[in-house]
Amino acid sequence: MGGLRSVVPAGRVAMLAVLAAAACCSKSEVKGTGSAPPPGTSFSLIALAEIRGQIGPCGCTSDPLGDLSRTAKLVETARANGPTLVVDAGSLLYSKSPIPGYLDAQEELKADLLAQTYKDTLGVAAIGLGPMDLAKGPGKLRFPRQAINVPADAPGGPPGGPIALEAPKVIDVGGSKVGVFGVVATGAIPGLTVTDPVAAGKRTVAELRTQGAQVVVGLVQATTKKEAVQLVREIGGIDIAVAGLGANAPEPERVEIEPTKVGDGWLVIPANRGQVVSRVDVTLRPGTAPLVDAIGAGAAKAKAALIDQQLAALDEDLTKFKADKDADKAFVAQKQAERDQLAKDRDRLIASPLSAPATGSYFTLEQIRVNKTLACNAAVQDGVTAYNRATGEVNVKAAAGKPVAPPAKGQAGYVGSEICSDCHSDAVDFWKTTRHAHAWETLEKRSQQFDFDCIGCHVTGWEKPGGANLAHNDNLRDVQCETCHGPGSLHVAKGGEEKPPTVWRSPPETLCATQCHTKEHSDTFELKPYLRDVTGPGHGADLRKQLGDGPTGGELRKAALDKAGRTLGAGCVR
Repeated sequence: MGGLRSVVPAGRVAMLAVLAAAACCSKSEVKGTGSAPPPGTSFSLIALAEIRGQIGPCGCTSDPLGDLSRTAKLVETARANGPTLVVDAGSLLYSKSPIPGYLDAQEELKADLLAQTYKDTLGVAAIGLGPMDLAKGPGKLRFPRQAINVPADAPGGPPGGPIALEAPKVIDVGGSKVGVFGVVATGAIPGLTVTDPVAAGKRTVAELRTQGAQVVVGLVQATTKKEAVQLVREIGGIDIAVAGLGANAPEPERVEIEPTKVGDGWLVIPANRGQVVSRVDVTLRPGTAPLVDAIGAGAAKAKAALIDQQLAALDEDLTKFKADKDADKAFVAQKQAERDQLAKDRDRLIASPLSAPATGSYFTLEQIRVNKTLACNAAVQDGVTAYNRATGEVNVKAAAGKPVAPPAKGQAGYVGSEICSDCHSDAVDFWKTTRHAHAWETLEKRSQQFDFDCIGCHVTGWEKPGGANLAHNDNLRDVQCETCHGPGSLHVAKGGEEKPPTVWRSPPETLCATQCHTKEHSDTFELKPYLRDVTGPGHGADLRKQLGDGPTGGELRKAALDKAGRTLGAGCVR
């Protein structure tokens, strides 16, 4: 398969017009689950890009996505089903560039785990070059990259040095000859010198065809989809291009479930941070006609989801129309006919999804949502657990000699909820019944309590004067009183009689949404429902009465968890 050499230590088949109308916007919540490839598939291409150092999601959202052990299991399953080629368009190793000093050890451990897993378990055959690979300079690339227009001695930023490159190659995948190369658009990697990507690409495609490539796969690093499309079109001859788009790599809700036609080829874009993995199942037949995009089982599910959205909208309209005695009956009947036709097309799509051409080669695309319902590779999962523990050890050791900065003269520091309970025992007793009081415990269960990516939202006064840091937080673990009401040392010293008050009775309305309850970490957050969870007898009883009846934060989260599915995939511990 031509796996990585590690240097780490030890024309679309026509569909019904109404379906096309329903799927006019190809961005939707991806529903792919890694189903078996269509019968007769010659090989499967698993495509990744913009992993950016993610080995697993934070786990705070209702449907956390992107997990190295689940991706490994997807690859393992694909190989069990038939010949499989795994590629990555680049930006694998690091989450930030430049990397802050305090994150250095943690980022290196993650990069090592990713590189070793790519080599030993995923068996990645080729990987491109992206900006998040060069955050620590060429010396930390860990294995050679596919980048035809990057000179080997190109400056790549500190610590500098040559960039390890791998020549384009033709790989035998179950008897199919697949040519693979990588190319970097001008300006896609800041500070990196590149030659003309179009000229280099044209030469490389011709060479790969001369070497017998039946399918040419291009790993493209660009800054936008428009730039990637233009580059692929100008190079020409690429059958399947996989694009990494740097900061513009799509979130799952913006992933396109259909490939983009570019000349005679196609462009596929996975989601960032491994949240959605692209699988292209290719069926080769005699002849030299361009690949045709067909509809496979995975794509059919995604397209059916689009139709479901259309059906829901039509049902809502029809309910309103039928309740309106003045509604035009002919118009209502027309809308009902549209609805009935859509439902028939959806059922037909699910019953017989594959729309392959009678002759010529074709492929199907499935955008696979890497969520908690997918199975896990046990060995990789163990590696992630070991990483979490090792990260805690190195981070605590590094932080041990760094005391918490004291508050400036006249400014308050943090005292912890036990001190608060001396005067506010009812409020503290109520707090102990909330999820905030168990924030630290949730990290301990995952061995992530000393992970810089997590700890800040699970302690009080994180990195604030007189507050907590990674090594000094014993009395400030969990989301305590002072997270919402401000540091209390001056309030305590004055017996609560300080003028003006130094703590807030009611925190700013924007506090939660701007600190920890962001979209990335708290997808069900709404202020009023969440306030219903944290106010009550002994703690904001009057406010709780004002909020009145309505959904609570706990109910919103439960509904979201139920929708996402609570079942963990086989072999998964989280």
